[in-house]
Amino acid sequence: MSALRYPVVLLKLSGEALKGQEEGAFSSGVMEFLAEQIREVHEMGVRLGIVVGGGNFFRGGKGQRAWLVREVADSIGMMATMMNGLALQALLRHHRVPCALFSALSMPGVIPGFDGLAMRDALDEGKVIVFAGGTGHPYVSTDTAAAFRAQQIGASLLLKATQVDGVYSADPKVDPSAKRMARISYLDVLSRDLRVMDATSISFCREYHLPVLVCDVSQRGVLARAVRGEDVGTLIEGSVGLENER
Repeated sequence: MSALRYPVVLLKLSGEALKGQEEGAFSSGVMEFLAEQIREVHEMGVRLGIVVGGGNFFRGGKGQRAWLVREVADSIGMMATMMNGLALQALLRHHRVPCALFSALSMPGVIPGFDGLAMRDALDEGKVIVFAGGTGHPYVSTDTAAAFRAQQIGASLLLKATQVDGVYSADPKVDPSAKRMARISYLDVLSRDLRVMDATSISFCREYHLPVLVCDVSQRGVLARAVRGEDVGTLIEGSVGLENER
C-alpha cells in the first residue's frame, strides 16, 4: 500500500453532493458511494473529519426573502446541516465505520454540542468525526467552518469535494480550451475571484499554511488517491504561479 501523504484530512461535503442529480434531499446511490469511499480512506489509517453543508435542504444567505433576515436564513441553513450530519452518521454506522457527530448548535438528546476534548478523544479512538451546525454563527459559510475544523483536528489537507475535477482557467462549459490547473496559489484564487471557496476560508487556509485540494468526489477512488498525494483535482497552496495549467 502506498504511503499516505496526508494522514489527517478534513473533507468538506456540500449538501448538494449528497443528492447528486436526483430530486429530494438524498440520493441513496450517491450516499452509498460516498460511504464506500470514506470507509476506504478510514481503513487506510487516515484520521478523518467531515464538515457537511445543508444546501440540499436550504442555502443560508442565498435562501433569503424580503421577509427573511440573513441571521434567520443562516440559522435555518445551519439546522439543515444538522439533518445531513445525522443522516451521514447513520450511513457510516450502517457501513460499520466508527464515527462521532458534533454540532456547533446542540440538540440535547439528538446531537451533542461541539466539545474539543471529546472530539480529540474520538479521533484518537479511530473514529471519523462528522461536524454539523457550521460555526454556529450567521454570516459564516460552511467552507469557513471546514477551514476552522481542519485546524482544530490538525489536518494536513482540506479536501473540498465538488462535482468538477478541479479548478479551470475558464468555465469549461463555455470555453472548450479551458485547462485544469494542477496547482494554484491562495493569492491567485483570491485575486482572480475564482470562488472555489469563499474568501474568508481561503485567507484562513493561507494564514495557517493548510493546502486545499478541490476534486470531483463522484470519481471512484478519488479520496484514496488524494490522501496518497496522487495527481487529482487542483491543489491550492503557497506561492504557485499559473504555469501549471494542464
